[in-house]
Amino acid sequence: MHVTHLSLADFRSYARAEVPLDAGVTAFVGPNGQGKTNLVEAVGYLATLGSHRVASDAPLVRMGAERAVVRAQVRQGDRRQLVELELNPGKANRARINRSSQVRPRDVLGIVRTVLFAPEDLALVKGDPGERRRFLDELITARSPRMAGVRSDYERVLKQRNTLLKTAALARRHGGRSMDLSTLDVWDQHLARAGAELLAQRLDLIAALQPLADKAYEQLAPGGGPVMLDYKPSAPGEAHTREDLCAQLMAALAEARKQEIERGVTLIGPHRDDLVLRLGQLPAKGYASHGESWSYALALRLASYDLLRAEGNEPVLVLDDVFAELDARRRERLAELVAPGEQVLVTAAVDDDVPDALAGARYAVSGGTVERV
Repeated sequence: MHVTHLSLADFRSYARAEVPLDAGVTAFVGPNGQGKTNLVEAVGYLATLGSHRVASDAPLVRMGAERAVVRAQVRQGDRRQLVELELNPGKANRARINRSSQVRPRDVLGIVRTVLFAPEDLALVKGDPGERRRFLDELITARSPRMAGVRSDYERVLKQRNTLLKTAALARRHGGRSMDLSTLDVWDQHLARAGAELLAQRLDLIAALQPLADKAYEQLAPGGGPVMLDYKPSAPGEAHTREDLCAQLMAALAEARKQEIERGVTLIGPHRDDLVLRLGQLPAKGYASHGESWSYALALRLASYDLLRAEGNEPVLVLDDVFAELDARRRERLAELVAPGEQVLVTAAVDDDVPDALAGARYAVSGGTVERV
């Protein structure tokens, strides 16, 4: 699968942009602040319905514009598809596939798949658990687009449950009557069912990623491993089937209910879990050096790529300003590993930042223009 044409309207710094793309390597080169990352961010948005740089859609719309449009022609074998997303901050986004307007934004998931390497990836190792949960859940959705619906259901139930708990906590603190919390039992069941599905997918993903991540780390930093991925749930237990995970969550919610009512927030569920990354016998966070942390983050992305490719869904590889962050050895090794990809999109401030192994098409990006050179 690869993107053959990218069109932008009022996206980030671009009033308009039309960028034809080939299979193989394409590098966008230009000074910082000129819009290189905006191009690959748009491709990533089509794949995930989110940005790797910001949490909301508002910054993605060009200043002064009401909405932004990202459109791509995609080729997979002999099949061609046109996918389009209209971003409307504060309102519902819209989507079209092959110019049909009768689709939801999440229906486009799976048409474009990406694995994105970016400086922000260091947060996978050094950041808070939310960064690692997002990594897992975006990869789960890339493997199985239907999981976007499960994630949405879980977030909706969590929001409703938190609202009920917060109201109960406020009533208690202000000496009011005790609330009728019988509906909490219903929300517990909904949360446990959606949470069990999400947990089962995460556990399956980690089992599949583990050997691939260890192999990728060895390729990037020979002799520096091994790496281990350990899931740390908020509901402890050894369950693995969806039914047992659901029961495990229900039991943990029941045990935590008093504390949850006191604090006014849901303390149990996938939204409170973490992925513990170990290097040797120690957790990478707090113990790994800067270089080791970079290698670990890159290994997770390479493992993601290898997993999707093995499952028949080779993604577009996006390397956003990564090589300037790496020493010469890691730079060359990473380039050699990703060069055979069906489509590789690279951004760099100067030509010298693009390793020789990634020879291919070049675009000069400057002042809102994108020109092939």
